[in-house]
Order: sequence, then structure tokens, then C-alpha cells
Amino acid sequence: MPDVMKTVLLNPPSFENFDGGAGSRWPATREIESYWYPVWLTYPAGLIPGSRLVDASPHGIDWRQTIEICKDYEFLVLFTSTVGFASDIKLLRKIKEGNPSLRVAFVGPHGHIKPDETLNASEDIDFVVRGEFDHAVADYAHGKPLEQILGASYRKDGHIVHNAPRPQLHTAELDALPFATDIYKRDLQIERYNVPFLLHPYVSFYTTRGCPALCTFCMWPQTISGHAWRTRSTGNVVREVTQALEYFPQMKEIFFDDDTFNIRKDRVMELSAKFKPLKFQWSSTARVHSDYETLKAMADGGARLFIVGFESGDAQILKNIKKGATVEMGRTFMKNCRKIGIRVHGDFIIGLPGETKETIQNTIEFAKELDCETIQVSLAHAMPGTELHDTMAEQGFLRIEALADNGGHQLPHIEYPHLSKAEMMAGVSRFYDEYYFRPRVAWRIVREALWDGNERKRLYHEAVEFLKLRAERVNWARRGGNSSETMVSVPGASSAGGND
Repeated sequence: MPDVMKTVLLNPPSFENFDGGAGSRWPATREIESYWYPVWLTYPAGLIPGSRLVDASPHGIDWRQTIEICKDYEFLVLFTSTVGFASDIKLLRKIKEGNPSLRVAFVGPHGHIKPDETLNASEDIDFVVRGEFDHAVADYAHGKPLEQILGASYRKDGHIVHNAPRPQLHTAELDALPFATDIYKRDLQIERYNVPFLLHPYVSFYTTRGCPALCTFCMWPQTISGHAWRTRSTGNVVREVTQALEYFPQMKEIFFDDDTFNIRKDRVMELSAKFKPLKFQWSSTARVHSDYETLKAMADGGARLFIVGFESGDAQILKNIKKGATVEMGRTFMKNCRKIGIRVHGDFIIGLPGETKETIQNTIEFAKELDCETIQVSLAHAMPGTELHDTMAEQGFLRIEALADNGGHQLPHIEYPHLSKAEMMAGVSRFYDEYYFRPRVAWRIVREALWDGNERKRLYHEAVEFLKLRAERVNWARRGGNSSETMVSVPGASSAGGND
């Protein structure tokens, strides 16, 4: 076996302030600058001795610095997204100009769904890995021939070859992976990661992979992680928690970024019982299925906040997207969380199948009734590889293929005969306005910031960013939603140097 290739794993600077790669389920430049951890890249980084993980955007690493970093390596693993793909290809060309012998693998959902298109987009890409790529890129770095690497797609004799898929990792194999927190400690600065509704600084990682839910719009379960729900053992999770508490004494909370952390009651109860003596705060994703007993156990074990995808306040829309939950379940879940004292960050989507002006307003009223501490309102994005994408294409509603402007901000690319893209964008602004400009909600946010100087500074910065993007969205909608226009003026938005 030859020496291990000197490897850099890259979450690229596709756009300025872009959170679109190896940890984001919804690739976009956010209303407020925020970043999820590049968890998917940490595992192969831990499997390849001497590697380096570069998470460009949160660390302020621009395209020029990225090119310089890559000059020192033999093998590049780049996590690309559909939104950032064109920019990543341009960046790769400049990287290869600086290091012509560099071998390159593209990983992530875009290459998984479109391996031929990805390879044909650039001769600089040596291979693509479909599905989970932890061991595939590690095998290549250790000298294994491409022909023997499961899940790899590559060119050979003028044709593209797709090797057999790699079986998904099961519990014992997930337990055997390196801890993501080892790589955070080695390569990242946790203070660089900010999510408005999480305590700062926070650390996040996965305790499971996959999601058995069938939501038509959700990207991860329909691409690289799959619907098969696979768990790490609870003991393995507790060991990483304990390690994170030792590594990062400045950390305010841990976020469990599973597709659905609370999908099975017995596991959640066991984890919560094991967390309790560690006396730390944590947050997680959650579906609305957990009962009062489960939620109480989670709170006793340190749970502070849940991210919950309520999506819509319309019963038929929830059926259309196969959410597997009802409006009434959402109400009950929220009431129980309020009784127990667990906060909720509610996610809502405008533009899902069945949306009308009336259902948008119904969802706004539903959100106000729930009264989550914070919310996020997104435009429906039919990401390639999802059932929603296929359905919208078949029905002729994918009128606009641009997922984002040239700053990485979301643009509506679904349009219905009865609901225009401009009306949906205006609905997002109206949703935020009606929700947050209620006096008691505004006071609730300000009141908490009054007692924390750092929180005051963060709130002020976030408010300025949010109001700027809000104004741009309103103007974009008023102009009729011209998809060729940049919604927000972002200096130096192109990672490949197009805006010198």
C-alpha cells in the first residue's frame, strides 16, 4: 500500500456568507449570516491521516486563499451543492491551474443525483462519490484503485463508469467512525459558527443517519443519507458528548443535527437519562410525534430547544408533501413544550403543492397561534433528487430553474398559475412582518438581550442583516420577480474571482 495522499477536504466559498455545503440541508445565503458545521466531511477527515478540513465561508477564507491552500495537497475532496455547483466548477479550474497534479473528488447530494452531469461539467474532476462517501475517499487516499471503490463514478476509455453502490453504514460501522469533534478541535474554530436561535458558541454532530419520514421536499433522506434510519449506540454518543465538553469549555450547548433526533421514544428516553448526570444544555431537531412523557424526559436530560418543521398550517398541504403529521399534532406538541419549558424554533415553507394566497395567510395565523420563540420561513425549493422536484417538473410548475441569485440567496423557482413567484416572495416578507412585529414578540426578544451584552451585539447585527434582506425581497417582488436579477447586492459574491 503506498503512502497516504496528502488530502484537503473542502467546504468551498461558493458565495460570500454562503451556508450551502457539508452540513446544510437547505443550501443558501441566509437572511442572517449563520453556519452549520460541515459534519459530513469530518468523518473521512478523521479516517485520512495528515488531512485538513477547510470550511471556507465561516472562517473567512476566500477563493484566492483557497487556491493557495490547495497548492500544498495531492488530493482534494470538495463537497458541492446544486446552488453552488457552477461557482465551485470555476473555483476548481483556478485551483487546478495552481496545482495541475491535484486529484479531485466531488461529493455531496448534487453528484449523487447527477454523477454524469457533474463529471461532464469539468475534466478537472477525477471522480464523484454517490451516497455516503466516508470510506470511499479514504480508500482512494490510501491508494485503492478507483475500479475497486464502491460508489465511485469516473471516466474510463471515453465513457463514464458507475461502480456498484456502497451499502449504507450500520450501527457498528457508525460507532467505528472517528468523532466529528476530533476534527472540530483540530481544524475549526467553534466561535465561527453562529445560528441565531442556538446559544453561541455551539457544537453539533449526528447521532443517527437517515430518516424514515417521506417528506417530498427533504433533500438528505432522498439523496446521500437515505430513508433507512441507522443509529449510533447511545454509549458511543455519550462518549462524544463527554469529549466535546472537555474539548470546548467555552461551548454553551450541543446541537444534535440528526434528520429526526426523536423518531423513536425508547432511544430518546435512554439518551436523555444518560445525558442527565452530565448536566449540559442541548438542542435537537424534532418531529411533532413525541408525547408529554418523552418531552419531559428530554427536558430533564438538558434539552433546551427543538427545531421543528411545521411547514404549513393547511391540512391538505401537509398531506400533499407526505409530512406524516397533522396541524393538530403540531398544536399539541407546542403546548406540551411550553408546559415543560422547552423552546421551539419553527420552520415554515411557502410555495408547497396546494399553496394559495389563502393557505399562506392560514399558515401565518397558525404560526402566530403556535407562538414559537423563533421561526424561519423558506421558499419551497424542489431540489434535484427529491420527489417534489420530479412532481413539479411533471406538472409543469418548475417555470424557473434558478434556485438562487448570484449571491446564493433563495429565489422561488416553482410557480403556479394561481400564485406567482413574486406573490410567494411577498408572502415570505409578510409572514416575518406579521409574526415578529407583534409587540409582545419583539419585547420577548429584546428582553432577553437586555441581560446579556454579547447577545445584544448579536441581536443588533442580526437585525440589521435581516432588515436589509427584507427590503431587498420587497423590492424584488415589486419588480415582478425577475429571476435574472440579483436579489441582494453582495460584493465579491463569485468564489471564482468573477467580481475582482
